[in-house]
Amino acid sequence: MSQEDIKKSYLEKIKTIIRLNKNYYDNNNPLISDSEYDNLKEEILSLEKKYTFLDNKNSPSKIVGFRPSKNFKKANHKVPMLSLSNAFSEEDLVNFEKKITNYLNEDKNFKIEYSAEPKIDGISASLIYKNKKLITGLSRGDGQVGEDITANLKTIEDIPQIIFSKDFPDEIDIRGEVFINNKDFKKLASKFANPRNAASGSLRQKNPEDTKKIPLRFIAYTFGYEKGLKVFNQNDFLKKLSEWGFKTNYLNKIIHGTKNLMQNYHQIEKKRGDLDFDIDGIVYKINDFKIQKRLGFVANAPRWAIAHKFSANSGISKILDIDIQIGRTGALTPVAKINPVNIGGVVVSNATLHNEDEINRKDIRIGDTVEIERAGDVIPHIVSVDLKKRDKKSLKFLFPLNCPSCGSKTIKEFNLITKKKDAIRRCSSEGFECEKVSIEKIKHFVSKEALNIDGFGKKIVENLWNKNLIKLPQDIFNLNYKKIENMDGWGKQSVSNLKYSIDSRKNISFERFIYALGIRHIGLENAKLISKNLKSSKNLYNLMKSNKFDELLNLDGIGETQINSIKNFFFNKTNQKVLKELMDILSIKNSIETKKNGPLKNKTFMLTGKLQGMSRAEAKSIIEQNSGFIISNVTKKLDYLITGDKPTKRKVDTAKDMNIKILSQNDWLKMLNKTG
Repeated sequence: MSQEDIKKSYLEKIKTIIRLNKNYYDNNNPLISDSEYDNLKEEILSLEKKYTFLDNKNSPSKIVGFRPSKNFKKANHKVPMLSLSNAFSEEDLVNFEKKITNYLNEDKNFKIEYSAEPKIDGISASLIYKNKKLITGLSRGDGQVGEDITANLKTIEDIPQIIFSKDFPDEIDIRGEVFINNKDFKKLASKFANPRNAASGSLRQKNPEDTKKIPLRFIAYTFGYEKGLKVFNQNDFLKKLSEWGFKTNYLNKIIHGTKNLMQNYHQIEKKRGDLDFDIDGIVYKINDFKIQKRLGFVANAPRWAIAHKFSANSGISKILDIDIQIGRTGALTPVAKINPVNIGGVVVSNATLHNEDEINRKDIRIGDTVEIERAGDVIPHIVSVDLKKRDKKSLKFLFPLNCPSCGSKTIKEFNLITKKKDAIRRCSSEGFECEKVSIEKIKHFVSKEALNIDGFGKKIVENLWNKNLIKLPQDIFNLNYKKIENMDGWGKQSVSNLKYSIDSRKNISFERFIYALGIRHIGLENAKLISKNLKSSKNLYNLMKSNKFDELLNLDGIGETQINSIKNFFFNKTNQKVLKELMDILSIKNSIETKKNGPLKNKTFMLTGKLQGMSRAEAKSIIEQNSGFIISNVTKKLDYLITGDKPTKRKVDTAKDMNIKILSQNDWLKMLNKTG
């Protein structure tokens, strides 16, 4: 890699971190998780360490936080509010201690006394007291200049505005963390990404009365400048803070040696789930103020302190309850309701337990302390149970033998492929007799790959169901719009939009109609196979009446499993009624034979952006019907990239770089007409 390429890569990372900072600090809108941000920061610092020619004023090695908002007055910190270096392993701690002993010119036997304090994941604030009165409150800002948020900070009950203790210094800058308890955050979760984001957004309200409505807390842990402070170490200072009326972290400890630091780290990590506030690591400070002073600072961080971060993808919590959720195919999925825990910048309050077998295998019980793992967009799951913390009176979780929704028997079907019973237990109801199954079936019916009714989301389905306006899919086309208009959150325009969306989807292809019915084991591909064979909905109806579904066994891709699902589905009289009434309401287009030598033969296409007048699924179907192929990535194998409204810039740029032909929707349609 050339020097020019290294610089280019470095500057791209700097641009990214500037953008992330702006969104986080100015807009209260975190674009990535804390762990992803930390990784980017470490990448930049590693590059600077490796290549000495790299330097930028916006590097995290030079700045702290972000520039103060224009919404508040600015004020200088007499002593800069610096960030801390991060440690992620025992090796990092050993190196940290080695640097300290080398700097102090001490040998290996020199014992360093640390103050170890859990790092609350909140927002730093500076409280300036003169003559025992709070006169100014500042945010950290960029470390040098902060925002004057005095009025907002004064609304926090944990912050004393007058100190009555005789030994309180004449002047002092008390520093600490503003945060929100997890219980309180539950009520605000819809407005903010995580508790820290909630604290930041609340502190930066223009009107202090708006801040007052938010249950903010404050824990003090250090000071900036002082005049008249008569303590000589961190531990004694924390004791004084408590005496003066400030809240401090009760988990703070005095510790010697990195081995003991690691032991404490693991102990605290296990306790995370029991705490009512988020912590993302432990801060280690040299306890002795004299040694702190000798060590001083390097770049934008003190030499005498470091933050030991917890693992980004896991956390410890407690199972409060186990909820059984029921899907459209009747599958019973257990979900653990847990004490909210911050994992990688995301507050997790639910974790999947997968199925009955998984619960039994791990012996998961209500009340258990468990390790939760989260990776990317994957649903969080339980890794393990801490048996040492289990209540002796706890009982094994008994999976319901009857459906919690309708009372039908729950069954484990025999899998013809594995020759074993399925791990998943299901409600034996096949039709719309089970409320939970019915709701999920209707959600599926209106979904993107099925009828694709725009604006008819999951919440609307649930709302209309609870109001008894829909119970079966055909009810969607006979809605009482006057009643909906009088419901909370609805008006004439929104009702009009809903009616338009529903009416516009009365024309549907046969394959998507089959898929929309929600027959178990019949996904979109199987629906295509069946539609090509049967040609029309009328033929499907006749097949149902004659119960000759075994005829479909000759189709490549359709086996006994699929046939049994179809039989069970149409054996139910309600499902028969649904099919008949939908056929009367909808205009179901007969299956069109794919052209073996169609105009798009052997050509590959990819779609990006929103298309006008048709869904992505419909466009794909048209391409396939005309002998074209759909691929999912921009590669050399791609012939055409079709762009709709707001296409993905990265895909378009890559296509340009690879000289791939880019078509607008109109260009593509013209291409079909010309060649067809």
